[in-house]
Amino acid sequence: MRWFNRKKDTMAGSLRIIIGLGNPGSKYDRTRHNIGFEAVDAVAERIGATWKTKGQSLIAEGRWRGRSVLLAKPQTWMNRSGLAVEELLRKHRVTPQDILVLVDDIHLDPGVIRIRQKGGTGGHNGLDDIIDWLDTNDFPRLRFGVGKDFGQGQQADYVLDVFSDEERTVVDPSLERARDAALTFVTDGIVTAMNRFNG
Repeated sequence: MRWFNRKKDTMAGSLRIIIGLGNPGSKYDRTRHNIGFEAVDAVAERIGATWKTKGQSLIAEGRWRGRSVLLAKPQTWMNRSGLAVEELLRKHRVTPQDILVLVDDIHLDPGVIRIRQKGGTGGHNGLDDIIDWLDTNDFPRLRFGVGKDFGQGQQADYVLDVFSDEERTVVDPSLERARDAALTFVTDGIVTAMNRFNG
């Protein structure tokens, strides 16, 4: 994967890829673990892009304020997300710094978003698999809080369950913030997105 190390193209119009993580299938719709899918759906709606299957992902293509945007929802199951992400980077010849991964995070309260340039997994299997496939943790990610109101041994059931109505009152507005943060990354870069939307 030496091509990942090429000098990043910063010219206007260069591609940015926004990747939402989740599990495929209607049974997982609106679950906590699929908030990445919901967030990237919000981006697709904002830029008027429609979904189609290409390779290992659902893909939507569009432009936002002069920049090319590719949206993706890997269909490889959450724990195998790296396979689809590596395919996207290789096919479109972009670096890990040109992507933004939208992912659920149990360590943040519901609706809280945090943007980072790089980092660890926080115990998230989807991020872990991406790091394994790309052989780097140096890629931007937006972590969307889903809370951790579960007992010992109940984490899997919790993240695969839907948000409560009360949680939705904070989650739904935060989806708009996540959408706007992702589009800020597209136009202005990760540092501006962090400064504008963290905290």
